[in-house]
Amino acid sequence: MNLQEALAALGATPDLLSDAERETLDRDGYLAIPGVLSPEQIEAIRTRLDELLAEEGDEAGKEVHQEAGTERLANLVNKGEVFDVFFTHPKVLAAIAHVLGGDLKLSSLNARFAKPGEGLQGLHADWGRLDVPGNFQVCNSIWLLDDFTADNGATRVVPGSHLFGKKLPSDDMADVSQPHPDEALIQGPAGTVVVFNSHTWHGGTLNRTANRRRAVHSYYTRRQNGQQLDQRANLSPETVARLSPAARVILDVE
Repeated sequence: MNLQEALAALGATPDLLSDAERETLDRDGYLAIPGVLSPEQIEAIRTRLDELLAEEGDEAGKEVHQEAGTERLANLVNKGEVFDVFFTHPKVLAAIAHVLGGDLKLSSLNARFAKPGEGLQGLHADWGRLDVPGNFQVCNSIWLLDDFTADNGATRVVPGSHLFGKKLPSDDMADVSQPHPDEALIQGPAGTVVVFNSHTWHGGTLNRTANRRRAVHSYYTRRQNGQQLDQRANLSPETVARLSPAARVILDVE
């Protein structure tokens, strides 16, 4: 099964996106898709993530990245069927495919919880300077497990910055942790997924509430690129066996 057959088998067809949604992705570099996760799914995912944090302790997130002020988990594909929706949801995959020209594979599936009083990141892009403007290599999706608000560390983006080509935030800003005059906050209810071209400048903001701000990042790259987490090397035989052929293609473990 090739990639296009896999996308079709998962129902991830281009017509799932409206013309307006494609235009938003192209112009702004990000698109909010509301209501992807049901309240029951959100609760099941939160429960499993808390179980993993308790089980893994200080080792949590080490497969990819640990970050001060956050709780991180990685290699989620391998840690429960409840996470399969993050790399098989048809409309999210259709949006990722739109950004990457129909050429994609999962790079990593990670959780990031911004702790109270923490979570601020400098503005950054998830790829270096693009030698060919518009030849996008990476695309991310943020799955909101809590409402994202102006106070709880919602992700900020600079709309249209994916079109800046070789320019990076540090070229414009003396301190990338400071607000950018054109930045916008991603706000929305839990269950929303925000697909964003990862060349768009973005970063977490400070969580000024007393509660964690929880999200999962399902991150994709073109098939010729390496993965942030090598799925083939990290998945158990049992995980690979339970996945559909189409899902294995998305993970590049077919």
